[in-house]
Amino acid sequence: MTDPKVDQSNSSLNQNEIRSVVAKEVILALGLVVLILGAMWISTGSFPPMVVVESGSMMHDLEDGSIGAIDAGDLILVMNPSRRQVITLVEATQEDNPNYNYHSHGMPGDVVIYKKNGGSETPVIHRALLKVVANSTIAGSETWDVRGTSIKNVQSISMTLDYNCKFHGNLTLINWIPSHEGYLTTGDNPSTNGCKIDQLAATGQDPRNGLKDEFGNPVTAVKEEWILGIASSELPWVGSIKLLASGNHQSVTDNAWFNLTISIILLLAIPGIIEGIPKISSPEEE
Repeated sequence: MTDPKVDQSNSSLNQNEIRSVVAKEVILALGLVVLILGAMWISTGSFPPMVVVESGSMMHDLEDGSIGAIDAGDLILVMNPSRRQVITLVEATQEDNPNYNYHSHGMPGDVVIYKKNGGSETPVIHRALLKVVANSTIAGSETWDVRGTSIKNVQSISMTLDYNCKFHGNLTLINWIPSHEGYLTTGDNPSTNGCKIDQLAATGQDPRNGLKDEFGNPVTAVKEEWILGIASSELPWVGSIKLLASGNHQSVTDNAWFNLTISIILLLAIPGIIEGIPKISSPEEE
């Protein structure tokens, strides 16, 4: 007969071994997460080093989304703005500029993550069109430069950008007098954003029809201190899981869900595929 005490001892030993293995796996997994986040933090200078895109305001392909552009559900690595200067669309489209032909996420110029009027709402991720710089620190007596262009020392800014609008010509600024230094920004989506820039007053239109902050005020030129980061590398579709969990997944396309599902299936299948590959033994092992 089997001694009950021996069975209980073996059972207890097995449970302890299982707990030990599980604990090691959990510690290993947490360690890998910390290592990856730490590496991204060192690389970008930002924490958290990633943001999930919630809306379709930066989409180029409105039906399916596109790799390279920024779509709802994408995970974007965020570069600390102190690491380098933001390159604007205007600078990237002028042939005599050192940054000519610089592209990011499918179009000329950088994409920035910023707080609307410096507020506490969910930040906006939009493209930097241009930056205005004041020539005086005395309010009311400033003249303005558009960085990287021949427009300098003007009292108001009128110019046409090399940025095509879906419904009319190129984007045009009309007698814009900035309230302070900063960037003009817009989403890439040609239907909902495009030439309807965030700071709509700069185009001569009623600013009340443009982007507003949490208090209902029109968004003004984006100050440097309002910029949280510069959009860097993109991990498509992965952020859709977070949006689904938080109930903000309405802008995620069917194509993104399909691609995410296929990606997950492939990731889960890889270990099994590797295990199924026949091992070639060396002569010494035969």
